[in-house]
Amino acid sequence: MKRRNAYPREFRLEASQLVLDKDYSVAEAAQSLGVSHSAVRKWVKQLKEERQGQTPRGSALTLEQQRIKELENKVKQLEEHNTIFKKGYRSLNVGLHQSFEIVDGLRELHSMVSLCDIFTLERSRYYYWLNVKDKPIDLDKARQLDMVKEFHQDPRGSAGARAIAAKLTKKGEKVGRYKAASLMKDAGVESRQPGQHKYKAAPKEHVDIPNHLSREFAVTEPNQVWCGDITFIWAGTCWVYLAVVIDLFSRRVVGWSMSDSPNTELVAKALTMAYLIRGNPKGVMFHSDQGCQYTASKYRQLIWRYQLKQSMSRRGNCWDNAPMERVFRSLKSEWVPEQGYGSLDEAKTDIGEFLMGYYNKRRPHSYNGYLTPVESEARLAG
Repeated sequence: MKRRNAYPREFRLEASQLVLDKDYSVAEAAQSLGVSHSAVRKWVKQLKEERQGQTPRGSALTLEQQRIKELENKVKQLEEHNTIFKKGYRSLNVGLHQSFEIVDGLRELHSMVSLCDIFTLERSRYYYWLNVKDKPIDLDKARQLDMVKEFHQDPRGSAGARAIAAKLTKKGEKVGRYKAASLMKDAGVESRQPGQHKYKAAPKEHVDIPNHLSREFAVTEPNQVWCGDITFIWAGTCWVYLAVVIDLFSRRVVGWSMSDSPNTELVAKALTMAYLIRGNPKGVMFHSDQGCQYTASKYRQLIWRYQLKQSMSRRGNCWDNAPMERVFRSLKSEWVPEQGYGSLDEAKTDIGEFLMGYYNKRRPHSYNGYLTPVESEARLAG
């Protein structure tokens, strides 16, 4: 294959100038220089564009455009080098502290804007690090931060400032609610709490079963008042239902049951569990809402057999059974996965651990002075 002759830049520039500056025609310039008409025409077009400020794709004719091409290539090369450096720097897994150290060592030679851009750092964070790097480490605060992270993870990352403050106090740390909130912020953890929910209130009591409890939630000893309720949880491809019974004295869960059907048998199993666990007590008041499960004749017969006193909230007024609402709020905001469970068996195992393990034995309750329900009953026993 015959190789095309390459004309020097000066030759191409002179040919173009003959046409543009010395009034030669394209044919005359081509004939005088011994080149083709198309070549001269192409060079003339390129020189016109360069004089108008357009940078050519190939080699330039004018010295000005030639310099611009060299600078563009230099910039492109520097950008490539910078990209290679950043990729290599990140692959070393250099920590934030080490990055700040490098920037600090180079700040006298280069601008902070360039350094922070190269190392992908925020200048505000660097200046903060600069202000605190020479300060002595607060060992007490460092210990408290470690404890906050540990306590926060126990209930699956949902403990709030009050609960963490209570746990720190048990460990001998003098920490209040607001100090605990500050420590949580420094540790980068936060509580998962649902938003407020407005309920409609209605004054109507059940025609046969009055509201004996009447929101008197503070009781003096165990087995005086039990409360029960039902909630639903997603498991696999359907909703499953949970019935729970608590003792109002310590808010301890004393009975529970789960099923794929919200029927009377569900609440009956939870009540029977509570009755057996608490040693078959007599005369206990059992309070619930006016759900059809609790008004069914089968359930009322069970209440009569266990010699309990039944009480019911006013219709549509969930505040009459607020302690139960609090249990379910804690369950769903602190424990149940956001996507629910994969099956009923999985839900039973995990929720059973929450109710009888975490909620009763490890979770501090504000009503008990931030003791757990088990600790509250143990203190009464003495």
